[in-house]
Amino acid sequence: MSVTILEARAIDKHFGGVTALRDVSLTIKQGEIYGLIGPNGAGKTTFFNVLTGLYHPDGGDLVFAGEKLQASAPHKVAKRGIARTFQNIRLFANMTAMENVMVGRHVRTHAGVFGAVLHDRRTINEEAAIRRRSEELLHYVNIADRANDLARNLSYGDQRRLEIARALATDPKLLALDEPAAGMNGAETTDLRVLIEGIRKDGITILLIEHDVKLVMGLCDRVAVLDYGQKICEDIPSVVQNDPKVIEAYLGGSIA
Repeated sequence: MSVTILEARAIDKHFGGVTALRDVSLTIKQGEIYGLIGPNGAGKTTFFNVLTGLYHPDGGDLVFAGEKLQASAPHKVAKRGIARTFQNIRLFANMTAMENVMVGRHVRTHAGVFGAVLHDRRTINEEAAIRRRSEELLHYVNIADRANDLARNLSYGDQRRLEIARALATDPKLLALDEPAAGMNGAETTDLRVLIEGIRKDGITILLIEHDVKLVMGLCDRVAVLDYGQKICEDIPSVVQNDPKVIEAYLGGSIA
């Protein structure tokens, strides 16, 4: 994990007179699971939104895979190799699980408008490949038996898994997970940890926002802590959870 895949350099983001991010710098190494934690309103999701093109930063730079990242639109960021999930699940509720994953896969397709209209052999072959890959990903996240069910009819935990499968369909180098364990019970959280570890073993770097600090400390290689939009600590979990500034940020209590 010596190669840097993402470097954030002095990122600023303001909303009117409110500073959401101030001079946030961090580096993520290829192949690691990197945690981003902090109290509510610390700026974690704002950072994700800047990284993935939903927000434009007011200052600073992002460098991804050795090249400057122009985070101008989410689909362009996805094509560069960064995929994300959302704190509030954003699936196409009235589409099947299979269709949701296939939508994610289309960022890697080439048929275009004419191919869709003419439905030529190349387009037919590409559509078949999209379906095969989507089937593989539903197996990968262990919900293949729900492929033809509408997303809205899946359990909460399965919806989380489906959102991860849809993100993986873009073939990311970096997968950004925004509170994937939110609302999960203990068994579901354990299964999620196994899935995340498997994704890392398969060569994808993970950036994780999570309020379940126990999960973060047991899963991540390194952790950064934001408080009021500023980074107050970045280190291995055992150092972070004993840092006085981090403990103070969490209302003076232990975060172990």
